[in-house]
Amino acid sequence: MSFRATFATARRVLNQLRRDPRTIALMLLVPVVLVFLLEQLFADNRVVFQRIGGPLLGLFPLIAMFLVTSITMLRERVSGTLERLMALPLAKLDILAGYGLAFALVAALQATLVSAVAFGFLGLHTQGPSWAVVLLAIANAILGMALGLFVSAFARTEFQAIQFMPAFILPQILLCGLFTPRSQMAGWMHVLSDLLPFTYAYDALHRATALGTFDGRFALDLTVTVGVTVLALALGASTLRRRSG
Repeated sequence: MSFRATFATARRVLNQLRRDPRTIALMLLVPVVLVFLLEQLFADNRVVFQRIGGPLLGLFPLIAMFLVTSITMLRERVSGTLERLMALPLAKLDILAGYGLAFALVAALQATLVSAVAFGFLGLHTQGPSWAVVLLAIANAILGMALGLFVSAFARTEFQAIQFMPAFILPQILLCGLFTPRSQMAGWMHVLSDLLPFTYAYDALHRATALGTFDGRFALDLTVTVGVTVLALALGASTLRRRSG
């Protein structure tokens, strides 16, 4: 792996994103708008906003990064950009790491922006420190980026990439514990939720925002989140030659 090649690839991706204002708006502004709408929805019931606002602070960037990354990466595959890159003396890991680095920087900016709005303008309060929530939001946004890079290998068109939202993302949102505590779910649903990365991403946010506890379970949640991110990037690298050759 060459850091020079990785940084060159990341710079190219960032320059390409800079010329696409609609994608930038989708990545940076949509999570902010969603948090604002959530706050307005529960303007007369601040308790609800304080309870679910923190966890959604991390889930909104995750969802947005998953959608944008999967579509953007698919465009790179279909347009032949990845094929041309693979013809250069670059390792697959260099290419994917470059994409990952570029989107990770955007994810960090996205999560920081939405967190600043929530804590600074919307009056969100959490039991844990706000910086911990911001870091978790960044980690979750990067997780969404990694999953988006991976699933883009299984789509042929942008419409198929968008279909991964209801097929892959929405079930995880329903089962992560956001709407119903997992302890109250049917046994098979609880077991299924244990296999989904959103469960651990949400649980870490819940513990940081509602409980303010950073115990062994929190460490497990963080480990799984980081581990799935690395695994998704590795699996994505393994698909490059097959899907772009």
